[in-house]
Amino acid sequence: MKTRISRFIAAAMMTLMMGTAALAEPLKIGYSDWPGWVAWEIAIEKGMFEEEGVEVEFEWFDYVASMDAFAAGQLDAVTMTNGDALVTGATGAQSVMILINDYSNGNDMVVAKPGINSVADLKGKKVGVEIGFVGHLLLLNALEKEGLTEQDVELVNVPTNETPQVLASGDVDAIVAWQPNSGQALNLVPGSKAIYTSADEPGLIYDVLAVSPSSLAANKAEWKKVLTVWYKAVAFLKDPATSEEAISIMAARVGLEPEDYKGFIDGTKILTLEEAKVFLKKTEGFKSLYGSSKISDDFNVANEVYTEPQDIDAYIDPSLMLEL
Repeated sequence: MKTRISRFIAAAMMTLMMGTAALAEPLKIGYSDWPGWVAWEIAIEKGMFEEEGVEVEFEWFDYVASMDAFAAGQLDAVTMTNGDALVTGATGAQSVMILINDYSNGNDMVVAKPGINSVADLKGKKVGVEIGFVGHLLLLNALEKEGLTEQDVELVNVPTNETPQVLASGDVDAIVAWQPNSGQALNLVPGSKAIYTSADEPGLIYDVLAVSPSSLAANKAEWKKVLTVWYKAVAFLKDPATSEEAISIMAARVGLEPEDYKGFIDGTKILTLEEAKVFLKKTEGFKSLYGSSKISDDFNVANEVYTEPQDIDAYIDPSLMLEL
């Protein structure tokens, strides 16, 4: 009997130790070069996660590679757009959006070569865009506002990070890209201009933190702490007393001078908690994360990015934001 009890106690202790070890694993988050995600660097550099008592491990990626790593189960969470969260879920791994970092407010652009001064001028022209990605949706929105469709232009499928070089080569008349690629295109091609941007349709592109359902279920209290840290970083960025330091931290992460990086931040509406909560209402259209995601879902199905419409509610959990 004593031996059995000893074995039982030993087994229980082993289980407890294994559970403790599991909890001791840091939350792994993939992030990439976008101002609303680079802002996480403020929290990392200023020790905000340690202050809040939550262990995290941030891994820097190219954008598409970050989603691939998440789909492969290498990350607990990844920073991506709401539309790409649907793509990753439908074609790779389900995620749950628990935080709205920002919405694009001008950094996503349709950049045209000299002589093309408006979206209407694109009729019959070649446009370089990564088909099926958020830039494609931005272009369709721009065309629709001018009474055009994608049949009125010739789409050339170009990876977003190659769009500046393709515009400079003269192979296309315009490209669609986000910062820093859109800015690079403007610099590479003298006389080029942004003829449509995400500032013309706020809410077309929300940038979020998307977590695997299993990690969220197992570590909900820890993820709430992560969100608390995020809003500390946002406050640090928006406080006039510390904003210059915040911008310097962000600029250093991507190898730019702070003065150059300020323009990227201006094109990104990084949201305070109260501002973000407005977009958590279940309404149609771009002024809601739900409505914008439904528009993205329709776009993805129509363009055969995936075949079956997604359950939008399953991709969004506003509870942690609403508890803060």
